[in-house]
Amino acid sequence: MEKIIQVRDLVKSYGSFKAVDGLNLDVYRGEVFGFLGPNGAGKSTTIRMLLSLIRPDAGSVLVFGKSMEENRREILANIGCIVEKPDFYKFLSARKNLEVLARYNGISASRNRLEELIEFVGLKGRGDDPVKGYSHGMKQRLGLAQALLHDPELIILDEPTTGLDPQGIIDIRNLILYLSREKKKTVFLSSHILHELELVADRMAILNKGKLVVQGTKAELLDDQDRVVDIQLNDVPLARRLLSESKFGSSLLSEESDLIQLRLNLNDIPAVVSLLVEAGLRIFGVESRRRLEELFLKLTESAERMQINK
Repeated sequence: MEKIIQVRDLVKSYGSFKAVDGLNLDVYRGEVFGFLGPNGAGKSTTIRMLLSLIRPDAGSVLVFGKSMEENRREILANIGCIVEKPDFYKFLSARKNLEVLARYNGISASRNRLEELIEFVGLKGRGDDPVKGYSHGMKQRLGLAQALLHDPELIILDEPTTGLDPQGIIDIRNLILYLSREKKKTVFLSSHILHELELVADRMAILNKGKLVVQGTKAELLDDQDRVVDIQLNDVPLARRLLSESKFGSSLLSEESDLIQLRLNLNDIPAVVSLLVEAGLRIFGVESRRRLEELFLKLTESAERMQINK
């Protein structure tokens, strides 16, 4: 597969603080690449170096097989991005903002193209409204329209769902999937919402204190059979006792007033539910998910312990 982004031995320091420390990344054409890490891990610093907004102290960035340092203008012409919160002329409408940004960047954008973008990001019917009246979520949507103005091959999104309500998060998720699956765009997506990245990313990397902890496909990082299962029911103490007396006794992770959380093999979920139902328990809901959050916490905590013990 063709590598769209190649990062090698990237380093960036601010005084004695090393924000990015020997980072290596590979992003392939057409994939959604999830970039994970706790606050202060170096994600935004990395993105700024990918976009040549700041200069690395050491290492190299290749995009489309070319050096960012030597081919900056050519490469950036084919990248769309949202870095932190997008900003606009507040007293102009969404459409006028896009027109101004297109002219400023030498982009030929017809009225039909602008209407298409406004509708695509979910702002249909609001294109003529001044941006000053937009919610944060609407500005995020307009920022995505801005990033897509020139139909870029690579899209870099830094926390694109920040401040969005649940429906807005779902909408952005669907847009990202559409851009990747239907439009064959490459999407580099930084987010702290682990569940969302698990739903959209083909491959991902976890960064902690400037260092790469792990990188790979979801299949490599997550066992599809190994699940965290939430079961909502009417009698948690009885459920706990039943499980402790069964072969699933070691599966219990946590419990709340009306919920138990288990770690189970996917194929064991029906057996556990049957065990509880046959004992007379009422089941109100069952949700299973792969263990990205647990993996994330385990890897970042392990990396921190290694640094402390050095």
